[in-house]
Amino acid sequence: MRIWFKEWKDNRMVRDLVICDEKDDTRTHKIFQALDQACYEWDLSRPIWLDANIAEFKRHAKTRFSKDNFVDSIDFDYLEMHVIEEG
Repeated sequence: MRIWFKEWKDNRMVRDLVICDEKDDTRTHKIFQALDQACYEWDLSRPIWLDANIAEFKRHAKTRFSKDNFVDSIDFDYLEMHVIEEG
């Protein structure tokens, strides 16, 4: 599984990161572990999954975490998470 994380500010991608996870684990565990890894690498607090994020992720394998999802303040507009390859 490959998951692409993108940080956006003022309609521009500020930075991105692709996390590859080939472990034999459930899809949900891989998604949460990749999100944890991206947040660790970028020194971000872990975002809170709201109902809208869960619904969007179920439909499109993609979601955005805005300032409403973070406990700490963020210096970007949103963090986008997109599953680009299942496996």
